[in-house]
Amino acid sequence: MNYINLIKYGLTTYFQQEATLYNGMFLARVSEQHRDLYKVICENGEIQASVSGKLAYNASDTTNFPAVGDWVIIDRTNSSMGNAVIHHVLHRKSVFQRKAPGTSNTVQIVAANIDVIFICMSLNDNFNLRRLERYLSIAWNSLATPVIVLTKADLCHDLNIRLDEISTVNVGTDVVVCSSVDDKGYENLLSYITSEKTIAFIGSSGVGKSTLINRLMGRDVLITKDIRHKDDKGLHTTTHRQLLLLPQGGIVIDTPGMRELQLDSGNLSKSFEDIEELSTMCKYRDCSHNTEPGCAVKNAIESGELSEERFDNYKKLQREISYEGMNSRQLDQEKIKNMFGSMKEMKHTMRYVKNKKKF
Repeated sequence: MNYINLIKYGLTTYFQQEATLYNGMFLARVSEQHRDLYKVICENGEIQASVSGKLAYNASDTTNFPAVGDWVIIDRTNSSMGNAVIHHVLHRKSVFQRKAPGTSNTVQIVAANIDVIFICMSLNDNFNLRRLERYLSIAWNSLATPVIVLTKADLCHDLNIRLDEISTVNVGTDVVVCSSVDDKGYENLLSYITSEKTIAFIGSSGVGKSTLINRLMGRDVLITKDIRHKDDKGLHTTTHRQLLLLPQGGIVIDTPGMRELQLDSGNLSKSFEDIEELSTMCKYRDCSHNTEPGCAVKNAIESGELSEERFDNYKKLQREISYEGMNSRQLDQEKIKNMFGSMKEMKHTMRYVKNKKKF
């Protein structure tokens, strides 16, 4: 196999070694995904491809199909005889995934084999700490490194207040402030984008992901639209995921805006490290942080060290992850269990207080 042209697209020895298992075939990276059709980058450039019948038949769920950023094994490197066929998806070193929108329990892979995740959030009406906590939980779970990118700083009149709010949730995560009006922050982004590294841009619709990527590309390769002035919201432009090679080196993956971000799994221990640490100081090892005496988490909320909104979101995300994969009956049973479990805890505490007053 000729790997020379693929190294600049992020090819490492990790994938080269696995590719040697497939003699007579070729290595490629998925650059775009359109339903059942893909674009892949191989040693001879970008060509169209589809999955083999065997790969589709053996797939236990949607995560076994190729996604943008995946390294795959194909049967040809030119399309003169038709589309290439994808026979294998190589093991992923990282993956950003979420529960697919809607009511199904399927999982959707947003981007694979990424090194850095730019979580983009604009400093206008899109600003939402609770949503940011969701993104951070999934990002840390992906095994890539998250970076919070705050866009449209020119529309923010209280930047220092916003940064103070961010500081309460960005445990171990860098923050970069950007503005397309005066090019503020773009140089700071470049420090995370090095040759052969893959960066995924994640965020809601209209936060300026495409504008950032166009600036990094040095030309308008992605369509952008102005915000709606009536409600200060951005307009959705990206319709599919795509991988782009930056002229200065490095690879970016643009993703459509996410109106819905349900957790399939998440690293709450990392994204809510402050709450996890407080939990170790509770009087009872199995403290639920509801009504038990000697609860360090409740004490932190009462003292103002921890916001109640952050703790409520932590519990909400915990429940969301624990419910994932259950059928409707299991889901109802678990919710009833949680409801009556809380009632039992309350009765237990009331009994404790009543008995304490007797002495």
